[in-house]
Amino acid sequence: MLGTTASASEAPAGPVPGISASIDLAITGLRSDKGNVLVCLSANPKFFPDCSKDKQARKLKISAVKAQTIQIADVKPGTYAVALVHDENANGKMDLRLFLPREGFGFSRNPRIGMGPPKFKSAQFTIGSDDAHYAVQMKYIL
Repeated sequence: MLGTTASASEAPAGPVPGISASIDLAITGLRSDKGNVLVCLSANPKFFPDCSKDKQARKLKISAVKAQTIQIADVKPGTYAVALVHDENANGKMDLRLFLPREGFGFSRNPRIGMGPPKFKSAQFTIGSDDAHYAVQMKYIL
């Protein structure tokens, strides 16, 4: 009927939106504005920190000029870790020299870096329905 409106109790039930949150990353320590920052949000320890084979991971490429703050929206509740690469030459990967990273990197929770990359557990955090804010300090070896 024209001219009538349904009250909330009479409205047809639609799908209930899923719970999700946003993750805001404040990135510090980028040594230049060259290239891109590659971001990987993974829930799978098996594929951390190189999530190139993780089909479920969220991957972003952000211009280094705009990478001081990065937002990952619509993240479902769970346990995650973030790995970042400052891909200065914009070739889409971490470049190595004698097994050492030539480009910058960073991880959620800023774990201590020893021989090799950190384990998922040292970078993990839990997301619920509230937005999260994390600071990530980029590191450079060469």
